[in-house]
Amino acid sequence: MSNLKPHFHPSQEEIWTQISRELGGSYSDTLFKKKIELKHGEWVLTLDSYAESAMSGVTVSYTRLRAPYLNRDGFRFKIYPESLFSQIGKTFGMQDVRIGVPEFDEKFIIKGSDEQKLRQLFANPKIRKLILTQPDVHLEVKPDEGWFGVSFPEGVDELYFETVGIVRDPERLKQLFDLFSEVLNHLCQIGSAYENDPGMVL
Repeated sequence: MSNLKPHFHPSQEEIWTQISRELGGSYSDTLFKKKIELKHGEWVLTLDSYAESAMSGVTVSYTRLRAPYLNRDGFRFKIYPESLFSQIGKTFGMQDVRIGVPEFDEKFIIKGSDEQKLRQLFANPKIRKLILTQPDVHLEVKPDEGWFGVSFPEGVDELYFETVGIVRDPERLKQLFDLFSEVLNHLCQIGSAYENDPGMVL
């Protein structure tokens, strides 16, 4: 008779419920969506997951974190990992702003509407550290969520993170919430966000 014992891994619901409780957020679970909402100042940070069907017919799951905020000056940015395709793109003039921290510049492509503001944002060592803890980072400021998503009022943008798969690592989830909180705070410090309630719920 085998001595091997079955290994039971906590479900997404169990982990997300635990994280929500620890951080003082609220967890909801409907037929189509599991979601955590966490208040930080006047902002609401919303973590959820969703699935899309790829062209091959395979369903791909994603985890995303979003936070609408009042954009004070229209500053937008995007940061994602360096790859072979991005290296090719740079040879054809694709934007990649260097912030002056070699170990960070070598790992990520950084784009934005204002290079000075980009350097001010990523001069924050806590933001850089939290980004480096993530195995896959696609973080940006978006004006809305596209044709099939939520439309935002004038002057409201969204801090947006997305990654493939359902994130079940409690420490990684906590670090994501920390990252959003720090980025929103720093956007206010550099004059690119208001601390006011943006007046919308995702």
